[in-house]
Amino acid sequence: MQIKQFIFNHYQLNTYLVYDELGEAILIDAGNSTPDEDQQINDFLTKEMLHLQGIYLTHGHIDHIVGLQSIAQKHQCKIYAHRDSLAIIESSKAYAPSLGFAAPNDHLTFDNISETDTISLGKGLIKIIESPGHAAGSLCYYNEVDQWVIVGDVLFKGSIGRTDLPTGDFDLLSKNIQEKLYILPNAVKVYPGHGPSTSIGFEKINNPFVNLL
Repeated sequence: MQIKQFIFNHYQLNTYLVYDELGEAILIDAGNSTPDEDQQINDFLTKEMLHLQGIYLTHGHIDHIVGLQSIAQKHQCKIYAHRDSLAIIESSKAYAPSLGFAAPNDHLTFDNISETDTISLGKGLIKIIESPGHAAGSLCYYNEVDQWVIVGDVLFKGSIGRTDLPTGDFDLLSKNIQEKLYILPNAVKVYPGHGPSTSIGFEKINNPFVNLL
């Protein structure tokens, strides 16, 4: 599988397009917030001749979901999220304008996914890891064969997701990082929701918030 990273909106959100040699693709988080950003996704899909089979959310904060309507509508694809994210998505309608975003569309529908599910993409498989703590319903997406994990705002290079927002819980976040991410091989590349990529091995030793020293 290959990963195309886009950096969108004024929160510098990492949106990831994951695709394989058979031309199947999924979008993880939809941070696109302008027509130009919408077009960047659409142009790449056209150039690479990819079929977008779904949009998957790491969690429901507005900077991760602002582009759902435009992409899902154009490509007629489903949106997948953990059921515990739905209340956060609903609440974002009230605060989105104060952060410079359009409120999410009332007619969006979501298919529930959880840790018991996997995503088949061409010949590959992506496992789902439930990882609340930054936000209820947070999910990570792990490709064991290619050794990468897309983590949303759970883990950053040298940092972790903030826990002072509604449904945030530092102890729960720390527990999930240690018990669900740090058990992955050290070489696994970590793609966060903001900022540069890192690795499991680097964070286990160097992360000042959650490390195994």
